[in-house]
Amino acid sequence: MSQVEQITQVIKGLLKQQGITYLSLANTLKMSEANVKRMFAKQAISLQRLEQICLALKLTITELVLLIERQKELVTTLTKEQEQQLVNDIQLLLVAVCVRDAWTMAEIIDQYQISEHECIQLLAKLDKLKMIELLPGNEYRVLIAQDFKWLPNGPLERYVTHFVIKDFLSAGFKEAESFRFYMPGTYSASSLEILKRRLEELTREAASLNQQDAKLPVSQRKRVGLLLAMRPWELEQFHRLRKPS
Repeated sequence: MSQVEQITQVIKGLLKQQGITYLSLANTLKMSEANVKRMFAKQAISLQRLEQICLALKLTITELVLLIERQKELVTTLTKEQEQQLVNDIQLLLVAVCVRDAWTMAEIIDQYQISEHECIQLLAKLDKLKMIELLPGNEYRVLIAQDFKWLPNGPLERYVTHFVIKDFLSAGFKEAESFRFYMPGTYSASSLEILKRRLEELTREAASLNQQDAKLPVSQRKRVGLLLAMRPWELEQFHRLRKPS
């Protein structure tokens, strides 16, 4: 990701966190809403505009740069050994998922069959794995990026493939918040690039919303699974009907 893209993504995330819409920002900048959207889409923000946007966000350009630097320090991938430790201990994996979603220790032990002593030990293990930084009073700072990625064919990816996805898709998707849609298609290379880019954008937005909602207590949030997937593929029953090439 380029530096310009990093700046744009962080600003968009801050706007969402503070509830500042494009229309509201447009009024502040004395621009049309369409031009503001175009400015972000093209990632063409001048220094003067950047300063004005920072004023709207109540921070300086220096503070914005420091925020971007802190985000760059977050862990985006683990080693194979770190991933293996997570999948070998279901309680450790659970607490890792909880801390990524900014659950407090009190919320974890209130919702799950984990004692305070066990939770402290598990948090200490995550600190040793460099996934969190333990702070006084059993507080912690998350060191895992919201757009965290598994190692290709690593322990976490294999765990998700064999257990998580099967369990996730076997449900009825009947809840009001649920959505399931599968659509096969035959696309050109350019269309596939567009679809992939849109999925990547949705992934970033989901991560941003999760980070934005982290300030809310768990009682006001709901744990949800979001699966995005696309690959060249044909149903095996269809493939067997193809003529030999």
